[in-house]
Amino acid sequence: MRQGNARRRILLKMMHRGRIRHLAQELRRRSIPSLLITHLPDVRYLTGFTGSNAALVVVAEPRLTSRLFTDGRYTVQAKREVQSASVRIAPKSAVVEACIWAEQHASQCGFDRTQTTVATLAAMKKAAGKRGFFVPADGLVAALRVIKDATEVESMRRAASLTCSLYEGLLGWIEPGMRERDIAGELEHRARMAGAESMSFETIVAAGERGSQPHARATEARIQPGDLVTLDFGIVLDGYCSDMTRTFAIGYGEKSVPSRWKQRWAEQRDVFEAVLAAQQAAVNAVHEGASCGEVDLAARSTLEAVGYGKYFTHSTGHGVGLEIHEVPRVGKDSKDVLKAGTVITIEPGVYLPGRFGVRIEDSVLVTEDGAEVLTPVHKGWMEL
Repeated sequence: MRQGNARRRILLKMMHRGRIRHLAQELRRRSIPSLLITHLPDVRYLTGFTGSNAALVVVAEPRLTSRLFTDGRYTVQAKREVQSASVRIAPKSAVVEACIWAEQHASQCGFDRTQTTVATLAAMKKAAGKRGFFVPADGLVAALRVIKDATEVESMRRAASLTCSLYEGLLGWIEPGMRERDIAGELEHRARMAGAESMSFETIVAAGERGSQPHARATEARIQPGDLVTLDFGIVLDGYCSDMTRTFAIGYGEKSVPSRWKQRWAEQRDVFEAVLAAQQAAVNAVHEGASCGEVDLAARSTLEAVGYGKYFTHSTGHGVGLEIHEVPRVGKDSKDVLKAGTVITIEPGVYLPGRFGVRIEDSVLVTEDGAEVLTPVHKGWMEL
């Protein structure tokens, strides 16, 4: 066991150091001597540190060096987790001390404006003191995170597999009359018991007319026969997120569909099949070299062809990894080009205001010759 743990630490050290080297190469290419990283998922990607307070400085010139700053709560944890950078336990602000250290070791320092508040930037400038020391360097680590390595892909496969198992297990438990919150709570409890670190985001359970709200929160509303139910959830394993949506119908049991509901029932089935076709068209469009706009168009044009295009009100998908929303954005007019190793979601939907909605979503790994669906659990029409 000790030998196994030692080997894992060596492999993680090599992996994180390799990522920092890649970042340093990009900094040199852009003539930026150093970079301050404060976004915690970026810090974790480069060092493995999972604490809630950290600032990392990577100096590319004149020689590669990196130091992580955190506070006394993480003295033991940082020593255990961080092998790719030296660690400094900051007696005051981790960001302030990181800025002071950066100024001592580099002539200039990049920072990510998309992850830095106005107040934090003011504190950074005050700490460094040198005029013009900080320069914009947005999204450098995020760009590295787009392509997942073999370790990351394995973590995401495991997270997706557990997500599918949880969904299948929950279907046999759901009954008419249950509250949306009952379903969300049971799912999240089962996820924790099965080993999930947390949920990727607040679980969405939306029944009946509430399904017409793309991001409806689970409420006290009770599911009823004839409802469509949208279930959108994901879990976190090894720090990596899964994301999946399924829509299913609450049937009438042994009773036939009431005559007053037959038209609605048929319309729901029609919308469902249209969304399923759009989702599959988008999945089929995924391959290395495809633009995100092309993938979005595959789904959008399918729905437009059957008259539901105006009810598809969001992008087709997004990147996923250490965060539930990452680049690239799989949306209309997006010029981002898919690369092998990227994990994205494909999640078209149709939302008829005040009536019902349908969304179907898979997490998909881009491969050299197509796509691997990481969440292959049944997504066709289903009546519980």
